[in-house]
Amino acid sequence: MSNVHNLVDNLHIEDLQNETHPSIFDENDGYEMLILRLPVLLDEMKVTSTGFIITPENSYLYMRDKKELKPLGSRFEAPYEILDGIVDELLKAFDSYRDLIEDIEESLYLNKATNSFMNRWLKLKRNIVRIERILTHASSTMDETIAYYKKCDDFPLNHYLDLHEHLERTLRSASLQLSKLDYIYKFYTTQTNERINRSIFALTIISAIFLPLNLIVGFFGMNTSGLPFSDGLSGTNSVLILMVSLSVIAFLAIYFMKRKI
Repeated sequence: MSNVHNLVDNLHIEDLQNETHPSIFDENDGYEMLILRLPVLLDEMKVTSTGFIITPENSYLYMRDKKELKPLGSRFEAPYEILDGIVDELLKAFDSYRDLIEDIEESLYLNKATNSFMNRWLKLKRNIVRIERILTHASSTMDETIAYYKKCDDFPLNHYLDLHEHLERTLRSASLQLSKLDYIYKFYTTQTNERINRSIFALTIISAIFLPLNLIVGFFGMNTSGLPFSDGLSGTNSVLILMVSLSVIAFLAIYFMKRKI
């Protein structure tokens, strides 16, 4: 194991030690380095890189806590099993994002969107964009790995093709959920604009009704002589009848205009 560690370039050891190093497949004299960076979906999304050194005889997993290369006993099967377990967990965990998006969509259909909608939407959008970007690099790296090793007699091509298909499936699902999030945002914006329009319409109706009334009140509230209805005993009643009549006329005018629209 120490001989293998000495064989690996120090710069590559630094890459393997980096917990969030981008996915990469690098060919070298005497060994190849494979690093696959994948998201880990727990309560908060994390990203971790798993690094391997593959020699003509064996493969080695880099153990960051011990800073050493652990022999895996097989050249291709052991790395596949490790990566397949990580990708399978990713596939299962990604269902939680899909469920959250469906809950948000259902709440919008039922017109029960909460004040936290934008915070939830932004968090999901940010995480899934990161997942899509990370999986794009991981899928491309797996392509390079398969293309390099597929001519080797002991390379389990179908296993790695299956692993690549799982990456692609999760990537397609992430892209689909991003499209759904964009649709949900448009739907939410439409609902919000509709509520604002209804509020503006209600305020417009109230203004249209009370504007003539304010005009009448202001007119008859002037401290000048010769105002209409000021000399008779029923002046106040006459003004009230006038105000009610104008309110009815304004209401009917708005009603018929709304029906024509």
